[in-house]
Amino acid sequence: MMEDTIAAISTPLGEGGIAVIRVSGPQAVEQAGRLFRPAGKLERAKTHTVHYGHLANPATGETVEEALVTVMRAPRSFTMEDVVEIGCHGGLVSVKRVLDLLLAGGVRLAEPGEFTKRAFLNGRIDLTQAEAVIDVIRAKSDKAHKLALKQVEGALSKRVKKLRQELVEVMAHLEVNIDYPEHDVEELTTAFIRERGTAAIGQVEAMLKSAGEGKLIREGITTAIVGRPNVGKSSLLNALAQENRAIVTDIPGTTRDVIEEYVTMNGIPLKLLDTAGIRETEDVVERIGVERSLGALDEADLILFMLNGSEPLSDDELKRLEDLRERATIVVVNKTDLPQEADLERVMMWYPAERIVRLSVLGEEGMDRLEKAVTDLFFQGDVEGGDLTYVSNVRHIQLLRQAEEALRDAVSAADLLVPIDMIQIDFRRAWEYLGEMVGDQMADSLVDQIFSQFCLGK
Repeated sequence: MMEDTIAAISTPLGEGGIAVIRVSGPQAVEQAGRLFRPAGKLERAKTHTVHYGHLANPATGETVEEALVTVMRAPRSFTMEDVVEIGCHGGLVSVKRVLDLLLAGGVRLAEPGEFTKRAFLNGRIDLTQAEAVIDVIRAKSDKAHKLALKQVEGALSKRVKKLRQELVEVMAHLEVNIDYPEHDVEELTTAFIRERGTAAIGQVEAMLKSAGEGKLIREGITTAIVGRPNVGKSSLLNALAQENRAIVTDIPGTTRDVIEEYVTMNGIPLKLLDTAGIRETEDVVERIGVERSLGALDEADLILFMLNGSEPLSDDELKRLEDLRERATIVVVNKTDLPQEADLERVMMWYPAERIVRLSVLGEEGMDRLEKAVTDLFFQGDVEGGDLTYVSNVRHIQLLRQAEEALRDAVSAADLLVPIDMIQIDFRRAWEYLGEMVGDQMADSLVDQIFSQFCLGK
């Protein structure tokens, strides 16, 4: 439990219906009670009750706000400390006046993420749950929000803690054999290490299997829409975004820069990059746009290479399609509402049928086929994959890989008849890596770094 009391504005700054100021710490109720009228009401309040009244300057008695104040006493609060949430009128002046009065009474302004950090330090949540809180806030789609919410509820934590407990049992068994070697049967011990180690590796592999998909759900798929000028790239962006985000004309080279737009496709966030048409040009500005398009192409997770089905394919298009066949590329043949002139025979040699999508953006036909192609390419058609216990955090993925490596070292060492005390070191390394995931084994500096990414008031 922390010894000081903190406060921060928990709602976005600006005009709004209400604003919330959160106070947490041993003096939260007392400090809020100094301002609240009628006086003495909050100090006598039961936990999880809401009280209507006014907030006044203790020094002058001047009323500064009308408010609803919620009291949550320890340990039944988010931070497991006494927490008071003051709901007042939204607006910069009103919330600032209330916060200033709290700070003048000795309350400290909270650091970014300090409320969640206190929840972690006080044992209410572990580190994977704490990190998921910021993912809930930043979620760009329903699927990303659902994934983050599962992590907040502890879905991943339970799997990691269960595996750590199993490793403790293995280490305890090995410790007995180290202390009492006369009772050790080498063949049985080797078989035990191989069996338990292989089972643990399987559990880590199962979590890592979802890592790629989880990361995409969490962060979104960076998608570059590329092709030569006037094939319908900006029209596709507008159709997916369902608004006129990019200028569309019959004049080639209209798009001079990379336009970004977030859309949701089958519950997955896509960061769309509408690029300038790739072609040789003497226009200085358009040439810069083409260079940026090539840069976006290199960084993209997904490439939508658009072709004009009503015109023959150029040699440059064919060469680029051949170069991109090893990338996550979907060939989008647009303008199918017009007579078709594009010969796709060579394209069909490089790309399977499910990665060639024919559509008409103007006629609004085939967009469902594009959505299915994207989903199948990244998620094998199943976005949720069961219980949605995905590993999506880069830090977690790295620690799981390190734990898997340590477990494989343990199994290999057992096969080579390495002394048991050396094998136990590998199991302990895996146990510690998993402990870093949930926050049982980690440096204070890393904890501070993680919570510094949170917004103020969370």
